[in-house]
Amino acid sequence: MPGDAPGRDPAENAQLALLLEVAGTPKPGNVDRRRDYEDLRFEHFLAGAVGSLRGFRLAADGARVGRAFERGVEGMSHQSGGNTQFGALLLLTPLVQAAATGRLRREGAAAVVEATTVEDACDFYRAFEHVDVAVDEPPEGIDDLDVRRGSDAVDSIRDRELTLFDVMELSAQRDGVAAEWTNGFERSFEAAEWIVDDDGPIYRRASRAFLRLLAAEEDTFVVTRNGPDVAAETTRRAQSVLDGDEDADELAEEFRERDVNPGTTADLTAAALFVALERGLEV
Repeated sequence: MPGDAPGRDPAENAQLALLLEVAGTPKPGNVDRRRDYEDLRFEHFLAGAVGSLRGFRLAADGARVGRAFERGVEGMSHQSGGNTQFGALLLLTPLVQAAATGRLRREGAAAVVEATTVEDACDFYRAFEHVDVAVDEPPEGIDDLDVRRGSDAVDSIRDRELTLFDVMELSAQRDGVAAEWTNGFERSFEAAEWIVDDDGPIYRRASRAFLRLLAAEEDTFVVTRNGPDVAAETTRRAQSVLDGDEDADELAEEFRERDVNPGTTADLTAAALFVALERGLEV
């Protein structure tokens, strides 16, 4: 049966993964149970997780991935903080569908995203109308596919016959969430193993997984918002925490003050927590 936790189905485990991710601490630069930004706070993430459930339910019931994702983002947006978990929902929605159909393995998740359609891509673009999302400029020659156009880009999507997987391939070199879609969710599943094999309270396991992910690869959200030099520093200093040369709580305070927010790494942590929960992680 999908979902090993008694009484929780994959949709509920996805919602719980969002809650456990934001409760994890310290996660340098991210909102967590101990740290807020002035206009983006812990409670916004809790409300976003509650609203996201409607999309997860659709995914588990077999709705198109794009439709389920767009409905999840719409539900997430019903709080005053703005975008809280857009990238996490983009990872979790196909993983929920894979879990609900007994395919929560890398090859199963890959099959789900590779089966997406042009209409899924159109729904993905519509999701950008619910919240503001920090994104890079589109690659040269495809200005008509700028996600910030929202529904205005739908005709171009249809003219080009691009599936949602095709859209992710266009961004995979510069966006960590899109890269997960195209590589079989490699980092999400690897980090899930770290969490399952770790011990102690889950908020600490989530923190350690976050730091390992950040130390291993530059966060593409930091690249977009703060530039490549800061992204490289962020990765280097996460490794310093793992090596015992820096204090994670002190680094979290510094990154918050500098507005350095490794959001893609948080998205990956949420996906990893979901896989771990589906594999029997006790809460």
